[in-house]
Amino acid sequence: MLYWLVGQFHVPYLKSQRGEELMMKRMIIIVFVAALIFFDHLGHAADEATLESNKKIVKEFYELAINKKDFEAASKYLGPRYIQHNQRAADGADGLKDFVRLLRTKFPDSHSEIKRIFADGDYVILHVHAIRGQGARGVAIVDIFRLQDSKIVEHWDVHEDILEKAANPNDMF
Repeated sequence: MLYWLVGQFHVPYLKSQRGEELMMKRMIIIVFVAALIFFDHLGHAADEATLESNKKIVKEFYELAINKKDFEAASKYLGPRYIQHNQRAADGADGLKDFVRLLRTKFPDSHSEIKRIFADGDYVILHVHAIRGQGARGVAIVDIFRLQDSKIVEHWDVHEDILEKAANPNDMF
């Protein structure tokens, strides 16, 4: 009698019709498990592709809205409803439009550099160094965007001024 390892159980393999049936069942299980592994890998590849696409969308939006200060070009990345959680900005696309106008008029030389970008599901997180004017140390910003159907539909952010003398030797980025 021979034994085949299936999962954690040893199943006897007999040279008989019953043994052939068991062998066929084992083969079906093996093919099924292999298919699950293969399709699971495809699912992860699709998930990874979606994450990369979401990061690209947010990065392009950020460059257009914040650095180029071009609301019209950036607005193509917005969903039908744009929810703003920054307490200093009005809700909706019009609130973003006003903010971009403010950047363009009061801080025409401002620039924001994305230091890190992360994606998790429908969320994209940016770690940003924003400098409003020449010679300024700037501000460390974490922006969080939620996407739906490849469009930006929600935004949160937190800011921290970069101090001249920090309490520790670590930089913000």
